Amino acid sequence: MNIELITYKDDTRPVYITGNFNNWVAEDKKYLMTRVGKGKYRFAFPKASMPEILEYKYIKGSWIDVEMNEHGRNTTNRVVQTNIKKLKDVVYNWGGKYDEEVYPFKPIVQVISDEFDIPQLNRKRRIAAILPNDYHTSNKRYPVLYLQDGQNLYNDYAPFGTWGVDKSMTKLAEDGKGDVIIIAIDHGGVDRLEEFNPFPTQKLSNSQGRNYVNFLKDTLKPYIDEHFRTLTDRDNTAIGGSSMGGLITIYSGFRFPEVFGKLMVFSPSLWVNPNIHFDSMHFNKLFKSKIYMYAGAREGSSMIPLINHFKESLQRKGLNDNIIKIKTSIDPKGQHNEYRWGIEFPKAVKWLFFSK
Repeated sequence: MNIELITYKDDTRPVYITGNFNNWVAEDKKYLMTRVGKGKYRFAFPKASMPEILEYKYIKGSWIDVEMNEHGRNTTNRVVQTNIKKLKDVVYNWGGKYDEEVYPFKPIVQVISDEFDIPQLNRKRRIAAILPNDYHTSNKRYPVLYLQDGQNLYNDYAPFGTWGVDKSMTKLAEDGKGDVIIIAIDHGGVDRLEEFNPFPTQKLSNSQGRNYVNFLKDTLKPYIDEHFRTLTDRDNTAIGGSSMGGLITIYSGFRFPEVFGKLMVFSPSLWVNPNIHFDSMHFNKLFKSKIYMYAGAREGSSMIPLINHFKESLQRKGLNDNIIKIKTSIDPKGQHNEYRWGIEFPKAVKWLFFSK
């Protein structure tokens, strides 16, 4: 199938196609369109990569730079049958700013260390801070969000796609909701599963999750609080992650509620241990907490039932909204990927930090 695109707002940024054929990777070189004139682009789909129904969008490199309608607002995904030979599309506007423009709300990405010591695991790890744009020109103190899988949070060239956290924080700052420090913690590569698994189970026998969470609590958080202007109390300390990172987020929040008062849980791997919250909970030290939980209906048949089990089990124990307030977001078309978590990220930030 050959695609021809006309856009009325052209600039120097390249145009990519992204969709269900490449797991919604934002800047996939294989799907870079050819510029054939001002505002005119073409692309020929290789047959091998074509699903029967094509769901797609045009994008200029990241999810902040996605196509917009004539009113400058987000559009729904384009959907076509792939048995047609030629397709013509129009894009009226684009999100984001041109590379040539100065964007004053862009956050500051500061690598803390490429080899931050994790004594609890006898390993080292790359850790970065994503600071509010005004961090070095103000005396403010900020809440902190500790996010897992740092490789996928702001790197546009991440092999599995990116959340685009830096882009989302840019937009949030523009709307007056960017005063959050984000600590991006790289995962352990081949050790990722065991580091995010707090208990050995039949499905995952290797477990280093408790040591990893002790690192977050006893080593990383004290370091961050000492070296950055943070609000150190539990109400201003959040932890988040997706998939296995979502599982270890749940464990962290229920094991140490006096430390982590807010949880950002995306597509948690509850299949490993559906009762992880009770296995880790100390019922003699309950604290009021907030949990933002996202899941997609296309992540497998067990995802939504396990999310519902999680919520219902808390309610049966009397942990209602007066103790643990849960915001659940279910996407009927959501799949298990960085693209969808990146879309959900700013919604979660706003609810966790800027709503009562």
